[in-house]
Amino acid sequence: MNRLLQVRQLGQQIWLDNLSRTLLREGQLERFIRDDGVCGITTNPAIFHKAIADGRYYADDLAALKRTVADAEARYEALVIADVQAACDLLRETWTLSGGEMGYVSLEVSPALAHDRAGTLAAGQRLHAAVGRDNLLIKVPATAAGVGAVEDLVAHGISVNVTLMFSLAHVDAVASAYLRGMERLQAAGGDLARVMSVASLFLSRVDTLVDRRLDDIGGAALALRGRTAVAMAKTAYAHYRARFHGPAFAALRAAGARPQYMLWASTGTKNPAYSDLLYVEALIGAETVNTLPDATLAALIDHGTVADTLATETDAAAATLAQVEGLGIDLGAAGEQLQAEGLRQFDEAFARLLELVN
Repeated sequence: MNRLLQVRQLGQQIWLDNLSRTLLREGQLERFIRDDGVCGITTNPAIFHKAIADGRYYADDLAALKRTVADAEARYEALVIADVQAACDLLRETWTLSGGEMGYVSLEVSPALAHDRAGTLAAGQRLHAAVGRDNLLIKVPATAAGVGAVEDLVAHGISVNVTLMFSLAHVDAVASAYLRGMERLQAAGGDLARVMSVASLFLSRVDTLVDRRLDDIGGAALALRGRTAVAMAKTAYAHYRARFHGPAFAALRAAGARPQYMLWASTGTKNPAYSDLLYVEALIGAETVNTLPDATLAALIDHGTVADTLATETDAAAATLAQVEGLGIDLGAAGEQLQAEGLRQFDEAFARLLELVN
């Protein structure tokens, strides 16, 4: 059987971490959805920069926009909203048949709003209205302001993908914000069942940073290289199970609310010494999402081993995190550093994107 369909049978959704008009117009995205069970899409400024810079289907529309739209950000939005709408439409049947559990496309607010709670809420509402699709996720970073905006967006009935999470502290803060938002939505008489949220924990970048510090320590610490991110994901999933299958969520679940699924992001292996499926094979489990770049998706289709692995070896995962911290590596501080670096990278990508459409 197709390995992607096997993963789906185990309750995990595979999303594509890419979107372009080439994928849309040449039928590859439709084939991924129809034949391989791909059931969602994530995007970011770097993905759209590559799509517009390399793609051959944007030139005419961009030329027309340059004649009629003065603002570069408005031009960018006009280009990518059309792509997001087309992807949402391809995934609409998936969304409908799954009762709203699958079939989502993510669109990120401007990175300039990362520390602006009110601005993020306003941008999220505007993009939600502009796309006009039920299966859209507004993508918001897990900064302090972003976490507040997640609560506000959910309270307004808007589905959200929370990005740039790099620590268990981020995971817990984002989940708490989701719960507060759902409680506010319920109090306002909103339809809880129409809201979906995923919490995106970035993995490969964690290992890249922690491995450098383990290398500096040397000796027995070297045996821990390449193990921190998977251990963090397994521990985050244990937190998810306790929170969303426990008493804290029981009343909201009874009222129709969905859990906030964990999403594994940054799953392309950066260290060539590690398996190209390091952040895939060990993290397959129910009520989760793994979003894969093209190369990792191809590797899973070609030679992946599919088994229900996520809820296994959780004690060993906790022990790994304790060992890493016992060596003086503060994983919470590392998460803050990685988030700041991620925000800077998205800022730079967004600036290049606006230059491209200017």
